[in-house]
Amino acid sequence: MPKINIVPADRIKNLPPYLFAAIDKMKQEAIRQGKDVINLGIGDPDLPTPAPIIERLQKAVADPRNHQYPSYEGMLSFRQAVAKWYQSRFNVTLDPVTEVVTLIGSKEGIGHAPLAFINPGDTALMTSPGYPVYHAGTLFAGGRSYFVPLLEKNGFLPDLSSIPESVAKEARIFFINSPNNPTAAVATRAFFESVIDFANRYNILICHDAAYSEIYYDGVRPVSFLDVPGAKEVGIEFHSLSKTFNMTGWRIGFAVGNGEALAALLKIKSNMDSGVFQAVQEAGIAALEMQDAALGPIRKIYQERRDALVPGLHKLGFKVVSPQASFYVWIKIPANTLSAEFASRLLSEAAIVATPGVGFGTAGEGYIRMTLTSSTERLLEAIDRMEKAGVVGG
Repeated sequence: MPKINIVPADRIKNLPPYLFAAIDKMKQEAIRQGKDVINLGIGDPDLPTPAPIIERLQKAVADPRNHQYPSYEGMLSFRQAVAKWYQSRFNVTLDPVTEVVTLIGSKEGIGHAPLAFINPGDTALMTSPGYPVYHAGTLFAGGRSYFVPLLEKNGFLPDLSSIPESVAKEARIFFINSPNNPTAAVATRAFFESVIDFANRYNILICHDAAYSEIYYDGVRPVSFLDVPGAKEVGIEFHSLSKTFNMTGWRIGFAVGNGEALAALLKIKSNMDSGVFQAVQEAGIAALEMQDAALGPIRKIYQERRDALVPGLHKLGFKVVSPQASFYVWIKIPANTLSAEFASRLLSEAAIVATPGVGFGTAGEGYIRMTLTSSTERLLEAIDRMEKAGVVGG
């Protein structure tokens, strides 16, 4: 039988392999070889979804009213729950009708954002290292990515003054992320104020990824970008229930903030996909209605894990700043060592999966990322394996 010549579009050809899919492939190959793999690569919580959320889903699934197509923007009751949570958590007032949009996980909204705001040839600003979807979404929209490096000397926050004025004048959107993935850096109010000034000066829409705002330590709560005066006039904030409530597989998140920007995002969403299953939205309401104290035990577990892994890495000679938020640990590796090679060595010699920093962008070279989504016992075992294999810092 004759075959046609399958020619992928240029946007597919130019797209780098999705980092976490490649890591999962490496992990599965090691498992097939019979290795007991400690997976510190992907930020997927190992803790169960809290019982009240599961119970609400079970009840909602049986309701025939939830078996039809959901609305694109999300149930009003869910958006009201989001607005109430933002008021309680951040003291930010949102109109649930115009300033909240439900998403199939925040990744969906982040990936669609460039389609809503970037024309072919336009520039999107983003950080390096950074979440790969910022760049992928920009490529799909035909835009150009300008990477602002996150450097240790700047506390892994982007230096806005380093962005050339010619680039800033061409930029349409700027992806920022705090608490940050992969560096775990946490932005200050002063930094957000400088971002708002920058956005006003160059007419740039700020897209703030706040997926990790509720995973914090030592009682120090990260601020919301929208809690800073003037933020709603220049930006939107993406949030997810995935990390906060251990709901990565449930696929529910939301975008909040500037109503005009959300209307544009919703226009893309309504043409490209559908809404979130209403039973999952009902479960999302249960999550948002949980008292903050209910999340304390989750944070305590992550903090115990942090306080086990970081000292262990220090003992092995690695330079790492103990994270104040997120469940990521950003680790400097020995000089003149490529992060991909170091991660490969970890897997082959110690059966540990870690993420090479270069996978988050060129400025991530020289680092690897580990997650706190494995038990304390497994984290301590990882340190022991590294020590026995001679995988140490320098």
